[in-house]
Amino acid sequence: MSNHVMPVSLSASHPSSFHAGMADLELGSVRLSALTFSPVVSRRTSAHVRKGDPEQFQLALVTRGAFRITQRGHESVAAGDLVLTDTSRPSEGSSVEEQSTVGILQVPRSILPLRHDKMEGLLGQRIRGDRGTGAILGGFLSTLLAKGPSCQPSELAAMGSIALDLATACLAQQLGTPDAAPAEARAQEMFQRATRFIENNLGDPDLTPQAVADRCNISLRSLYSLFNPVGVAAYIRQGRLERARADLGRPESSSHPIQTIAARWGFSSGTVFSRSFRDAYGMTPSEYRAATPCGEVAPEIERAG
Repeated sequence: MSNHVMPVSLSASHPSSFHAGMADLELGSVRLSALTFSPVVSRRTSAHVRKGDPEQFQLALVTRGAFRITQRGHESVAAGDLVLTDTSRPSEGSSVEEQSTVGILQVPRSILPLRHDKMEGLLGQRIRGDRGTGAILGGFLSTLLAKGPSCQPSELAAMGSIALDLATACLAQQLGTPDAAPAEARAQEMFQRATRFIENNLGDPDLTPQAVADRCNISLRSLYSLFNPVGVAAYIRQGRLERARADLGRPESSSHPIQTIAARWGFSSGTVFSRSFRDAYGMTPSEYRAATPCGEVAPEIERAG
């Protein structure tokens, strides 16, 4: 903790059975740490601050169990939520369940484009993780914790920029000044909203760029700019192909006609699906199915967005 997050004192009611684990993701200008631990109390005093202060704002995302955090007279119990803290001030945290998992996004104060004096009122306050920008940021961080270890350093640096933009947008929203977030952060928030809608509706044959724009309450031109240079139609098509490709590799789908799988993922005809599949993967759906070993599930292509 002292080396990778900040100096603190830890105490457990049953030290002999205490267990914990930590993993780190270097994301360029920010860092994301994942901590899993049994019941523990964490205290950061003024002496700890003097001993070592990374001068960060930290956003804790509680992904498992519940965690109590206190700072600046504010106390919150978070479960699936986010809580903001400042490493330059004393704080206390305690787990209230047998096992907890917390992701900590560490953002240097110098790069957060919001007024620091305005952040005081947010310290120790719970940011709901089930709606709005809190849900978008929490979902992104959870995916990054799960998939990040398989990414290249250059990819992680790009993800760090996105994490910073989303964190800025989320905190600006909490401050009641969403326009204070940089344009990049607002665009990324809208992009996440659009892609989430697309992912949840890939099987709908009526899913079109116009339908996505209408759902997000933006113009078609604005939607196109969000997906530049990939293109929103190409994003939808690639998503459908990935889902269909995964189904073709599943043993339980081996008796399903290829046209049925194509229709399940929104393709208007078997011919269109076969042509698109061949263009994307260099073989027809039937050739791919024949080449997939029996019982092996075809891996899904990771999406850069």
